[in-house]
Amino acid sequence: MFENLSDRLSHTVKKLKGQARLTEDNIKEAMREVRMALLEADVALPVVRTFVDKVKERAIGVEVQGSLSPGQALVKVVNDELVKIMGEANESLDLNAQPPAVVLMAGLQGAGKTTTAGKLAKLLQEREKKTVAMVSCDVYRPAAIKQLQTLAGQVEATFIESDIEQSPVDIAIAALDYAKRNHIDVLLVDTAGRLHVDADMMDEIQLIHAAVKPVETLFVVDAMTGQDAANTAKAFGDALPLTGVVLTKADGDARGGAALSVREVTGKPIKFIGMGEKIDELEPFHPERMASRILGMGDVLSLVEEAQRKVDHKDAQQLAKKLNKGKGFDLEDLRNQMLQMQKMGGMGGLMDKLPGMGKMTQAVQDGAGDKEVNRMVAIINSMTPKERRFPAVIKGSRKKRIAAGCGLQIQDVNRLLKQHKQMSKMMKKFKGGGLKKMMRGMKGQMPPGMGGGGGFPGM
Repeated sequence: MFENLSDRLSHTVKKLKGQARLTEDNIKEAMREVRMALLEADVALPVVRTFVDKVKERAIGVEVQGSLSPGQALVKVVNDELVKIMGEANESLDLNAQPPAVVLMAGLQGAGKTTTAGKLAKLLQEREKKTVAMVSCDVYRPAAIKQLQTLAGQVEATFIESDIEQSPVDIAIAALDYAKRNHIDVLLVDTAGRLHVDADMMDEIQLIHAAVKPVETLFVVDAMTGQDAANTAKAFGDALPLTGVVLTKADGDARGGAALSVREVTGKPIKFIGMGEKIDELEPFHPERMASRILGMGDVLSLVEEAQRKVDHKDAQQLAKKLNKGKGFDLEDLRNQMLQMQKMGGMGGLMDKLPGMGKMTQAVQDGAGDKEVNRMVAIINSMTPKERRFPAVIKGSRKKRIAAGCGLQIQDVNRLLKQHKQMSKMMKKFKGGGLKKMMRGMKGQMPPGMGGGGGFPGM
């Protein structure tokens, strides 16, 4: 997401090197680049005009502080305006209501409402500790009810039965009654996808809304539709009192126009963003973190939160203790580390959130990094427990058997063993609080742009 926009903005910043301050002359070309970058990202034209005017107004005449270059000063102004245009801060669901709090899902056909309902149920149960029930009012799409039932089972939410012979309004009313009787905290009501020009379908969802009086009415929209996402959200907003937007399939949208247009066009906050197909890949939308990612500065806060949720802390503590005692870093440990990384979205997911890694992300997202990780895990899986614990025993005949077992070549096994040996040497430096020494050693080996130039704080 935002790859091209990030590239264009970083190119613009480089052009301002050597200037003492931001003036109308030196900012003119920079703003032309910014405008082109936003239009290429499929941001709605009125939003582009407003954004460029505001940045220009704030940037011209800005004295460049001693610690900042003109490029960095412009980045700060652009960052502040990006945050404003996307909504200042994350707006969470307002579930402070007499239970059950009803959340109504609305949107076009194929936007991903049903899948998003499943993801939202998982998020509410795990992070908000709510009991969740789900019901489908979609009596038109074949197997829509069955799909929601499958998702409810997957996330262990309560599924309320419905039937295609019932009217959608009756289904919603019966579900609300069930949720009340069973003391459910949140009721998610999934509705049929509709075209905003379809008057009958819009009348139907208005009747469902009136019947269940939801505390949240979320418009679910496909990020890949670009500025059309903002226009359809506005059309739905005219028919329904929307409280927020959920952007889906954002991982497949390299441009990011929807994220930058929706709030400005509709006046409704983006509350969640879907970053993948997996059931746990729905995240609260944080404008300041998204702005940071657009400008190539990463999103370390989201990375830390993700690590806290997904990393097995018990395993991490055991590994730290093991290394502190001077015990070796074996192949079982290496496999565990790679599996933990996959839980956090693989190499692409990590690189996308790390500062300064924007240039590497595309190559990594093309799959090279994740394919290599999968190969390494497959090789280790082909080994015996003894071989994993004592890699030194792996010689000719064992290598041949391991390669055959995972469908790879002996050269692949040799490469893994070599990489493990190098990592093992580095891990030995953990012993006796040698982390600083290890980081200093790594600093010298890092290529420019990966920490080699800037050094590590306090070291």
